[in-house]
Amino acid sequence: MAKDRSSKPKPSHARPASAGSEPETPAPSFAERARTLVHLGRVGTLSSLSRRHPSWPFGSVMPFGLDAGRPTLLISTMAMHTQNLLADSRASLLVTEPDAASDPLGAGRVTLMGRVEKTPSSALDPVKRDYLARHPNASYWVDFQDFAFFRMEVTDVYFVGGFGVMGWVSAEEYRAARPDPLADSARGMIEHMNDDHADALLLLASGLAGLEGETARMTSVDRLGFQVVVTSEERVRGARIAFDREVRSPEEARAVLVEMVRKERVAAPHADSS
Repeated sequence: MAKDRSSKPKPSHARPASAGSEPETPAPSFAERARTLVHLGRVGTLSSLSRRHPSWPFGSVMPFGLDAGRPTLLISTMAMHTQNLLADSRASLLVTEPDAASDPLGAGRVTLMGRVEKTPSSALDPVKRDYLARHPNASYWVDFQDFAFFRMEVTDVYFVGGFGVMGWVSAEEYRAARPDPLADSARGMIEHMNDDHADALLLLASGLAGLEGETARMTSVDRLGFQVVVTSEERVRGARIAFDREVRSPEEARAVLVEMVRKERVAAPHADSS
């Protein structure tokens, strides 16, 4: 398999930099995080090459579906971006993390680069089903004569996970990766932990990441662990905490979190007395 071309070499999981000799915390690879963002996304920014102004980029708001990670577009021949693509199929699609408006530069985003061409007739049925599942309103115009499905064959990927977290991902790695199994349920899990178990998050942050404070909240979660932000009077700090074992469902994540909290509650008195 082709080597990952992100900003620094990574083994099976991307690992954030850590100070000194502290062990690094496992995290999904850039390829996995890119696939997860695209899986969660529904609308991106398509940049095609302008036919009217050669070599100039032309941006369009673009709803998209997915076919094995390849973005699919339902577009009209009357649209300028369609005319651009028919003249030159090279394009890119920018997809940002859902609800990124509050912190757009700190949120995750991914740019897919590739060639966008008409979807082969042999692939139309599954492409149409997926697209309409994501965009039900498109059923009103999906069968119009001037509309057709196009699909991007991804040739390169650039992932940004926030400040200082960025790198290229090869098309081969992107295709081989899969969306995180918690992707569709992560938002509900985060809200539940922050609303009902903030004390448990504070305990885990203290015991496993050495972060002391008055409040703690979970900001992201995946199959390997979660990100927590701890606020004290002096400052706000964040850390990634690994699960004791990899999880593949919300139920498994809940079970592991319960176990981890129980361990910390048992260990906490000893830690206080040391």
